[in-house]
Amino acid sequence: MKDQPSTEGMQFLESIPRRVITLYIPLAIFLFVLLFPFYWMVVTSFKPNAELLSREGNPFWVMAPTIAHFKKLIFDTPYPEWMLNTVIVSVVATFTSLAASVFAAYAIERLRFKGSKATGLAIFLAYLVPPSILFIPLAAIVFKLGLFDTRWALILTYPTFLIPFCTWLLMGYFRSIPYELEECALIDGATRWQILVKIILPLAVPGLISAGIFAFTLSWNEFIYALTFVSSSEVKTVPVGVITELVEGDVYHWGALMAGALLGSLPVAVMYSFFVEYYVSGMTGAVKE
Repeated sequence: MKDQPSTEGMQFLESIPRRVITLYIPLAIFLFVLLFPFYWMVVTSFKPNAELLSREGNPFWVMAPTIAHFKKLIFDTPYPEWMLNTVIVSVVATFTSLAASVFAAYAIERLRFKGSKATGLAIFLAYLVPPSILFIPLAAIVFKLGLFDTRWALILTYPTFLIPFCTWLLMGYFRSIPYELEECALIDGATRWQILVKIILPLAVPGLISAGIFAFTLSWNEFIYALTFVSSSEVKTVPVGVITELVEGDVYHWGALMAGALLGSLPVAVMYSFFVEYYVSGMTGAVKE
């Protein structure tokens, strides 16, 4: 007869004072630290300039909400073009990186060739190289290829840090798929391509979604490469455009800055909310031994 799961370790939570001290207060502090920057961003984006510059108003509340900052951002700046550039670059770079990562992770984890472990370790170490070091040689390559100040400069350089991360994540998830399924398919005459497409990928959907979300988020928030390889306003992405176009010398247009940050964070938040279940299961499978 199997042992029943023990609940002795949670008995200390039966007391309300202990529950408040050990659970509710730390959780409240965590939520406050996590959500307060977003609250401040929302409040600032709806405040009129008079309230932003006033020393007598309440800094934590809006007395007279306005959408003037959003109107200025959308109609008086190239923000819609920045958003379009960010979407195009992030989507193309994410799908390109995922495709390359699937082949790399499958080859390393499932084909069992000599030196596969060393290759996997090398890919993981490549992800640890800071972008602040890589952008210097990449800049020379971009200039020589004539891609400077184009979307292709970002689409082709973002996979340099997306592919190592996605490959490492998918390696862990592919490792959790039983090898017996692949061996049975080989006995039945399936090719490696059929096994990958019809067996491995359907089972690895949570891992693919998890890797895709991470890759999309990294691409969406990338700043150094976009700042280095793009100079024209109509080609900039949201992280670079908001910082470079809405700051004039020592004048910070805080309302428009926060409005741009708020609108720029919504797509990623919506994506996480839709795929949170796949994301959690994908990360769980990726860390299994």
